Amino acid sequence: MSHIDTTLETTKRSGSIYDPAFVKDVFDRCSGTYIAFSYLCSLGFTERWRSQCVNLLALTSSSGAKGYDLMAGTGEVWPHLLKRHSDIAAITAVDISTGMHERAMDRLHKHRAHKIDFIRDDVLESALPEASADFVVSTFGLKTFDPYQQARLAALVDHILKPGGRFAMIEASDPKGWWLRPLYLFHLTRVLPMVERLMLRGAQDFSMIGQYSTRFGNIREFGEQLRKHGLMVRDTSHMFGCATAVSGEKPATAPPLLEMVI
Repeated sequence: MSHIDTTLETTKRSGSIYDPAFVKDVFDRCSGTYIAFSYLCSLGFTERWRSQCVNLLALTSSSGAKGYDLMAGTGEVWPHLLKRHSDIAAITAVDISTGMHERAMDRLHKHRAHKIDFIRDDVLESALPEASADFVVSTFGLKTFDPYQQARLAALVDHILKPGGRFAMIEASDPKGWWLRPLYLFHLTRVLPMVERLMLRGAQDFSMIGQYSTRFGNIREFGEQLRKHGLMVRDTSHMFGCATAVSGEKPATAPPLLEMVI
């Protein structure tokens, strides 16, 4: 067993697959083949879901808008975002993996570089300015956070959104109650690791997608965390719950404080 394989097994056993350093290493290693592998193994549904996430963002006015793509990965949501809202002024991509961003710019987005900035950082430790975003979007990065990290992320989304700002986030989920769920889970936990071993000479990084997705459940609990901060949240299910999304806005004005009657 290689050093990488040993580290992966030890980390999974210790329950620390959410450690930022571990997440960074996984995605740095798989960045070179991530785009093709994720598209192939999702049968193209990830691209459809990214497009639907942008639709859920529902920007009423995007002229001059600036926002964040959190856990941006290879930036595969940017073509959908800029096609629908070509007058967006700037997207700041935040991701812990340098390899994923380098892949994004080299393969997909050289001609969009003037509109895209990159912050290589653990998003939960990043010093993003308060009320600096007209929009926040995130696609398929939330599953790498445990519940405590999700609560911190919800606070960050509230912190960086301007009043009236919009958000939309989508994640691969566990479609509990769907009669084809066993087949879907078999695909995540058995087929993906087998394809990865055959195509990528024994690597185990992409098989972590199944691990993260099955542990994640769905995005509704994250939606509840957003509601705790006063954000207006809508839950959406896609393909019988194989993906779930939250979208909405930060109220333009703060709700009035209730006066205590003595």
